[in-house]
Amino acid sequence: MDKLSVMRAFCRIVDRGSIARAAEDLGVSPSLLSRDLKLLEESLGCGLITRTTRSMSLTGHGRLYYEEADRILQAVGLAEERVRSGAQVVRGLLRINAPHSFGITVLAGLLPRFSKQHPDVQLSLIFDDNVLDMVEGGFDVAIRIRAKLPDSGLISNKIMPVHQGIFASPGYLADHGNPETPQDLKAHTTLCYSLAETPLSWDLTGPEGQVSVPISPHLRLSSSLVLRDMIVADMGIGTLPNFLSDPLEKRGQIKRLLPEWRLPERTIYTLAASRLSTDAKVSAFIGFLARELSTHS
Repeated sequence: MDKLSVMRAFCRIVDRGSIARAAEDLGVSPSLLSRDLKLLEESLGCGLITRTTRSMSLTGHGRLYYEEADRILQAVGLAEERVRSGAQVVRGLLRINAPHSFGITVLAGLLPRFSKQHPDVQLSLIFDDNVLDMVEGGFDVAIRIRAKLPDSGLISNKIMPVHQGIFASPGYLADHGNPETPQDLKAHTTLCYSLAETPLSWDLTGPEGQVSVPISPHLRLSSSLVLRDMIVADMGIGTLPNFLSDPLEKRGQIKRLLPEWRLPERTIYTLAASRLSTDAKVSAFIGFLARELSTHS
């Protein structure tokens, strides 16, 4: 029995929460993976995973074995990657998850340059405004745009700040007037991004300190691209990140409101699992993204 291969298989089963999903990742049959798990348990003389028809859970021995196996695999992976990185080998499949709006308006325009620089890297991209689990999704790199990241075992890198503003179209303002204070917003039709940290209030900092303005949105949208289009279509007042608002503002399609008041700043982060943080293709992509976006910050 190849102990390292069995360790990898066992950790993948635990990470994916399913023998079938782990087998798909590893390119083997579920029956083969079940057999290897049984052989591993027999060699250790104890059960590692408790299985039912609907779920599985680690036993106490299984938790201990997983933690130690994961540590060993990370050490082996780091040693192997240091050798590969020293040879500047940037190749293989790179799986990326990014917010939908950022992926379409920013990332898609950068990918041809990355592919030209690294032709041996194949790209797989999932754009989704919901926060997807990196392990469950099998991603090498995730891009997050948040005010603050939750604590996790992932390796994060700050790429650039994202500034938010409050906007309306000239047509809407011609019909409804221009709000002069944060409290004036309550009398206007508002639109909200439903996946925001606080979708039903706008927290502003300005001349009078900090103000939280509750809103009752006419439209609640899970896509900031659709929110952008609704603002342009005179539907109401909404908030947008600068990578969506800048082109429209320059063309006069939207107008910034209450410019002396600031919404909380967000940051673009890249996330990678600790065992992938030194992977050559992951490092190449994160470095590329940081260099490209530094000209826009």
